Amino acid sequence: MVDVGNKPDQQRTALAEGFIRLQPDTLKLITQNQMKKGDVISISETAGIMGGKQTSSLIPLCHPLLINKIDVKGEIQDDGVKMTAETRCTGKTGIEMEALTAVSIALLTVYDMCKAVDKNMLIEGIRLLEKRKE
Repeated sequence: MVDVGNKPDQQRTALAEGFIRLQPDTLKLITQNQMKKGDVISISETAGIMGGKQTSSLIPLCHPLLINKIDVKGEIQDDGVKMTAETRCTGKTGIEMEALTAVSIALLTVYDMCKAVDKNMLIEGIRLLEKRKE
C-alpha cells in the first residue's frame, strides 16, 4: 500500500456511473415490479452501497476508509438501467474506488436479478465522472 500517513485529512468526494443494456421485455418486468427476485432497482441500489463499503476487502492495496456517505441511484432508461454512485469520506486518500465498486456491484445485482429472463444483457461504461478534495 502507498504510505499516506503524512497527508492531511480532507473532505473527498467521488461520482461514478455505469450502464446495463436490457431487452425491452426485461425493462417492462422491472418497471412493473414483476421480476421473481423482487424490486430490481431498490435491491441493486442497496447492494451497491454494501459493495462500496467492502472495497478495501475486495481490491488488494486499497486503503480501508471511514466512509461518510455512499448514495447509489438506479435510473430506468429506454434501453437499460443507469447506475450512479456518490461517495464521500474525510481522509488522506481518495474514495473513487468505492464509487466504482458501488456502481459495479449495483449493475451486477441487476444482472443477477434479470438473468433468468434476459440472455443478452451487457454491462458497459463504468467510469469515474468526478473526484474532488477540499
